[in-house]
Amino acid sequence: MATPTFSTAVSKAQKLAASLQLHAYPEGFTVARSLDRHIHFNLGPTNSGKTYEALIALQQAKSGVYLAPLRLLAMEIRDRLADAGVPCNLITGEERQLIPGALHTACTVEMMNPNTLVDVAIIDEIQMLQDEHRGYAWTAALIGAPAKEVYVCGADSVTEPCIRAIESLGESYSIRYLERKTPLLLETEALSGARYNRWLLKRQLQKGDAVIAFSRKDVLTLSARFRQWGFGVATIYGALSPEVRRTESRRFCSGEADILVATDAIGMGLNLPIRRVVFSTTHKFDGVASRDINATEVRQIAGRAGRYGIYPTGYVSAFENDELIHLEHMLSTSDVSSMTKLPIAPNFFHIQEVAQALHIEKIGELLAFFAERIGVNSTLFETAPLNMHMSLGHLIDEHAPALPLAQKFTFSCAPVSLDKAHEVDYFLSCLKSVALNKKRRLPSDTDWLNSTSPKQLEQAENLSKDISLYAWLAYKFPDIFHEASKLPTLRDRVSRYIERALLIQAGYRDTAKELMYGTGKY
Repeated sequence: MATPTFSTAVSKAQKLAASLQLHAYPEGFTVARSLDRHIHFNLGPTNSGKTYEALIALQQAKSGVYLAPLRLLAMEIRDRLADAGVPCNLITGEERQLIPGALHTACTVEMMNPNTLVDVAIIDEIQMLQDEHRGYAWTAALIGAPAKEVYVCGADSVTEPCIRAIESLGESYSIRYLERKTPLLLETEALSGARYNRWLLKRQLQKGDAVIAFSRKDVLTLSARFRQWGFGVATIYGALSPEVRRTESRRFCSGEADILVATDAIGMGLNLPIRRVVFSTTHKFDGVASRDINATEVRQIAGRAGRYGIYPTGYVSAFENDELIHLEHMLSTSDVSSMTKLPIAPNFFHIQEVAQALHIEKIGELLAFFAERIGVNSTLFETAPLNMHMSLGHLIDEHAPALPLAQKFTFSCAPVSLDKAHEVDYFLSCLKSVALNKKRRLPSDTDWLNSTSPKQLEQAENLSKDISLYAWLAYKFPDIFHEASKLPTLRDRVSRYIERALLIQAGYRDTAKELMYGTGKY
């Protein structure tokens, strides 16, 4: 049947908006609504200890859940609770590590189970409500966390819309504003002066520095250059698996590496002994265009300097003086968001209702219709942009038009970076396997992972991404992606290959060999 005309679509959108009752979004979280919840807002900058009290409460509670922005953070909190003698499950989009008898869970925010009652819930990095692609998951957590005591931790940038939502629910709340435990000082002179000067930069780099770049290429280039200058270097960037990032973090924490070179991946949750954060640039590519980093980003990253208990003061600098000016402006500018409504996203029930009303099965069009035409008659909520989901939806419609709508919706939620050609290609190959109902094995051509001189770093990073998507899909389509039991072994081989490659780049060839043969400490 033909796609509805614009006027028809507008009329149907108005009727659908009413029938979907998105204004009654909180009522969908029945367990949370049955509780007399109290919300503790622990708000403050990085290095203020805002999650410390919350984690103590979680550790002491009979049951609880920690909702993390990253798989890496969920793993860290799981380990922390386990070390304290509290059995804790780990649940992310890629894994389910369930401990018999455990009543605590550390999970990524999207994996929150709104139907399992717990005593304490922690929602970390609440400012992520502003994230265009994932913000709706923090809305669901804030409104639907099924706990009597809910701790909301993060920056004081989205407090106003959160409070309005909690007040509308008739729930009690308290707000605690925390200050940094160590002062943060912006240096008055850049490391390389008004014009990039390698000699001056080399002289001014110091042990305990974290140099920030915003692309994999720049991170690896700077890492190689600093090693040539005689520094031990640890490297962290987004393409590395959490396991490898933890290894590189340990190298920096132990003092084996003098300097850390990283992307803004360190801006969320990694507690590292950083004396000074140095921005190699203040521009980043956000998937659409290059732009200046904003106040929230600057504070989140710069705030990692001055680890409490290790350094009495944290310092912030840049390669160039004009970049220092931008950093000064961002650090002195309020980062309070202009957000007035909390973003919400459709579940499959909503998409199914829209599909039946419009008589179409194209997930890309349905998601676009929902995001652009289905308004929320509420002063508290608005539909999320869903741009990434729409783009995935259009790909799905093009390459697997006959796939059932429920499966199309699942694929539209897949963790795929559309600006990475390899990720898109592997996504489409997985989509084809489901469309043809054909079992898909894990990549088997992996003999190169046994190399004692690993040089195929990018290939290993791509394989790591493939493994992550396979793991995510294995929970959705276990009959198709049927080799989930082999994932831990392959993931470990890939992580160790990448670790060896980074160690060899850093000049630790003997340590890399020890790792190869299972005798290394990493």
